[in-house]
Amino acid sequence: MRTGEVLSRLTTDIQMVDSLLTTSVSYALRNVLTLIGATILLLIVSPKLTGMVMLITPLLLGPLFLFGRKVRALTVESQDRFAGAVGFAGESVDAIETVQAFGREASARARFDRAVESAFAASLRRMNARAWMTALVIVVMFGGVSLVLWLGARDVVAGVMTPGALLQFVLLSVFAAGAVGALGESWGDVQKAAGAMDRIDELMKAEPSIATPPHPSPLPDPPRGEVSMSGVSFAYPGRPDLPALEGFDLTVRPGETVALVGPSGAGKSTVFRLLLRFYDPQTGTVRVDGVDVREADPGAVRERFAWVSQEAPLFSESAIENIRFGREDVRLEEARDAAERAQALTFLDALPEGFDTPLGERGRSLSGGQRQRLAIARALVRNAPILLLDEATSALDAENERLVQAALDQAMEGRTTLVIAHRLATVLRADRIVVMDGGKVVEEGTHAELMAQRGLYARLADLQFRTR
Repeated sequence: MRTGEVLSRLTTDIQMVDSLLTTSVSYALRNVLTLIGATILLLIVSPKLTGMVMLITPLLLGPLFLFGRKVRALTVESQDRFAGAVGFAGESVDAIETVQAFGREASARARFDRAVESAFAASLRRMNARAWMTALVIVVMFGGVSLVLWLGARDVVAGVMTPGALLQFVLLSVFAAGAVGALGESWGDVQKAAGAMDRIDELMKAEPSIATPPHPSPLPDPPRGEVSMSGVSFAYPGRPDLPALEGFDLTVRPGETVALVGPSGAGKSTVFRLLLRFYDPQTGTVRVDGVDVREADPGAVRERFAWVSQEAPLFSESAIENIRFGREDVRLEEARDAAERAQALTFLDALPEGFDTPLGERGRSLSGGQRQRLAIARALVRNAPILLLDEATSALDAENERLVQAALDQAMEGRTTLVIAHRLATVLRADRIVVMDGGKVVEEGTHAELMAQRGLYARLADLQFRTR
């Protein structure tokens, strides 16, 4: 499910339910009171004719239930297609620079037009079904009233009923019939909102695959900063036939710096995702400070980590709020200190409002290197015992990389650190290098030991030297 589809359920569908509760319910209540009052007066004017009108009521239920279910199903279909259109639009707007760079504006507009037309066609089918339901209700009601009025006219001719009483009955019947027709419209709103609620309910009942166990095992306090993975095999849900890790073993001692090295697709980033418990392995065990992460509270596990990802995602809020995302109670002085250690203080102070400057959606007002340095500052204020650095300096130039690496070296002191890196400058600082390929550990040791083995690591290092 795309992000835009989730947002559609949280906005458009909820708006439908809100409309029912705030407008349709009061409208229906007024018509229910009108119907009750008209029915009581009809019974006073002519119990016989009113009883005959009541016989029509079962005929009214047919269209309500027959078309009501269809309206509900078509509402779900219409909203699903609308959500698809919103999802596509969100992706296109989010990647607007890519769309423009490849000259695909016309193609994106055409795809969006088709998605909107499909959603509009589903909405038309829903409106047609609802119109037929309301029309049948009105036809049945007024048809029955007309029949009863004909019988009432015969009673007037026979002298059983006065013309004035018949006129009263006619007016009250019109009020009652109008109220019934309006209630048919309200029933359509109920079915429309019910379809929207089905989609909201589906979203709200979605169970996360990663959940807190009934009796979570506590992590040791104070934290040691030890992680281990034993016999781990894992494949992503969308690719069950392509294991990302297979029989993977890794132990990182407290305070140790370990670099994960290997070709793309070797499973390096997957190791981080399993440690952070975004996923659980199909087989094997992942432990943090000696506790199986599946037996612990996921929130408690993640508090032990400070993560800097390669993409360095930021939020549209101010710089200080982005840094405080690492730890909510951070004071401005601490945030400035972290920014200085991440070599971000200079450009943050140069912003129009300093640390209070809004950064725009996903922090796009900053360069890639600036975003990454701000993400490093966010990780530094977390003061977690374990650092996870996924190509944390990949977007920096040589000079800034040297400065940020010095800051990271300081942050690594006394902390366990796992580093994913391709640059030798980062790898050489590690206490141990773990070389991965095909989701397995194929080599392990220091830089000198691995170079002497002339294996995969040596080939990758030689290739890097040649490209330079």
